[in-house]
Amino acid sequence: MSRASKITLASTTAMAMGTVYFVHYWQQAEKTAMHAGVVRDIEQQRVKKERQADFDMQRALEQEYRKVQPVHGGDDESRGNG
Repeated sequence: MSRASKITLASTTAMAMGTVYFVHYWQQAEKTAMHAGVVRDIEQQRVKKERQADFDMQRALEQEYRKVQPVHGGDDESRGNG
């Protein structure tokens, strides 16, 4: 083989290996980013469920308190702000 053909073969092989490595690295980075998105979504759903549970508990407490002490008029009037 001539020197030019050896250089061409070596550079082509290096470029192919570089391309394969880059694509592999890029796929791993995308997979990691996608997994982070799933983890973030799960955390958001957990927080949403906690907030909904707190809201439901507050609503139940409000209904219980309204049974014991009924409120008449609007919200502002009952607090003395109106």
